[in-house]
Amino acid sequence: MDNGCGVSVRSCIRAFVHSCICTVSVSVVPAIALAQPPTPVERVTFQQAIDRATRNNPSAAVAAAAILQAEGLLRQARAATLPQVNGSVVTTTLNTGVSFQGSTVTPQNQVTASLTADMPIVAAAAWARRTQARDNVTVAELGSAETRRQIAMSTADAYLSIIALRRVIDANVRARDAARVHYDLANQLEQQGRGSRLNALRAQQQVSIDEGIVEVASLALYRAQEALGVLLVATGAVDAADEPAFALPADASEVANQPNNFAPDLLAFRSDLKLFSGQVQAADRVVQDSSRDWWPSLDAVFLPQSVYPAQFFVSSNSWRFLLQASIPIFDSGQRAGLKVQRQAALDAAQANLTGGISLASSQVRTAREAVASGERSLVSLREAADEAQQVVNIVNVSFRTGAATNIEVIDAERTARDADNGVAVAEDNLRRARLDLLIALGRFP
Repeated sequence: MDNGCGVSVRSCIRAFVHSCICTVSVSVVPAIALAQPPTPVERVTFQQAIDRATRNNPSAAVAAAAILQAEGLLRQARAATLPQVNGSVVTTTLNTGVSFQGSTVTPQNQVTASLTADMPIVAAAAWARRTQARDNVTVAELGSAETRRQIAMSTADAYLSIIALRRVIDANVRARDAARVHYDLANQLEQQGRGSRLNALRAQQQVSIDEGIVEVASLALYRAQEALGVLLVATGAVDAADEPAFALPADASEVANQPNNFAPDLLAFRSDLKLFSGQVQAADRVVQDSSRDWWPSLDAVFLPQSVYPAQFFVSSNSWRFLLQASIPIFDSGQRAGLKVQRQAALDAAQANLTGGISLASSQVRTAREAVASGERSLVSLREAADEAQQVVNIVNVSFRTGAATNIEVIDAERTARDADNGVAVAEDNLRRARLDLLIALGRFP
């Protein structure tokens, strides 16, 4: 799907959530009393979200309409190769009739009824257009499948954004709660005369910072829920109810582990490559059919006619049978120019297919490395977050006994908060890398 500026909706959502996570991890805002975002009216699983979006999204309806349009054009092209019957009724009134020796030669008022039955016998160009229209229906169906794929990817991004932002909120809520405990202790020590006002203010400042960060993250989460609701055509914000695993099928794992040659498997599974391939086949057929524009055509025409009242020298009922042949001889280069245009369209379609295969292969390799890197990074960051929390616990105990300063406590809490946010980002990156690998292999949706 495209947002009208040449940037995919999926890319916009992904950039949005990462910018929100980064903003949440470094923002420093004062704590202010704000109304909480509305609670989403509905929660859906990942598969439910994908199914509803591909079924209800307006882009899917537009793609379905394109199929209907192509089928209508196919009916028109097919009708041009089948019998055609047309009827006509003509009334003629003259200013005066013509008579000869008491007999009416031409009546003043006359009604003529006739039928025209036309059957193409040789119509190479029309037959070619019928086949080409059938190819266009296939291309429209492939385009609809690609549209559903784009909708599914945008929906998956919005869904994963909700999961990631919820992780960010959880991490920052923990940091805020820890800061509040430290503030309560610093305030208590000040009142007992064993602490300073400076220590209490520093602890209170950290609470305010963490509360502001939680507020920013909560708003970002609500925006992601609203984005998911729009994709699902829901009446309000929609929340995520589960966390998808994105496990690779056995056959997909074998393909992903290949060194380089992904093209045959990708052409069999990826809807965008199927669309490019269908466009190439359709354009190639049009080029191959260009020679049929020079073939002669032959029509059989049957014309029954009834006239009342009959003229003196004309029968009241009559019929004619015609064979009409048309042979192209010279058109000043019109057909040659049309063939050049068709060849250019074929070249463009082939270039799109070649570029699509190259990009898809690169996406498989990149996603495969991203999954491996994401798994390693997540292990390291989880260890760092666990170690940072241990430091917080130790420093808090030391502060209670006077062995650590207020600055050391605040620094440890900030480090733990950043480490937790780093884990949330790493988890999101790994989920997206696994999804990207499924998409690149054509196994999603």
